Amino acid sequence: MVKRTVEDRFWSKVDVSGDCWEWTAGTTRGEYGKFMDGDRRTVRAHRWAWNHLVGPIPEGLTLDHLCRNGLCVNPDHLEPVDIQTNTLRGYGPSAQNAAKTHCPKGHLFDDANTYHVADRRSCRECRRRQSRAWKAKRPRSERS
Repeated sequence: MVKRTVEDRFWSKVDVSGDCWEWTAGTTRGEYGKFMDGDRRTVRAHRWAWNHLVGPIPEGLTLDHLCRNGLCVNPDHLEPVDIQTNTLRGYGPSAQNAAKTHCPKGHLFDDANTYHVADRRSCRECRRRQSRAWKAKRPRSERS
């Protein structure tokens, strides 16, 4: 029996018929392809493809799927970026909040109307209105 190479095993699990080269074997919970490499370690399929077709992923960077398909291993659809860039390009809560230009009450998030506390944006106008309403509810004797 002839033992297949790691490369043969990898490419037998990839469908290259479309623009995205889709991983057809096992996946992680996050919907990324996973592959047992030659050292018997489980690695993400897109990272394995990048390392073998392009070269090492630069230190401190991660691969962003420009096609938004986590099963794609086509290096033309991948870009090494920092983690913040990758997160903000995604669809998660951090990306959704970063894309917001106005607070829930419709006030613009700009330099004059926004303050940051513990990596969160808050609307100054809303805060002023909340403060006025709170002060108005206090008994006259407690007001300063």
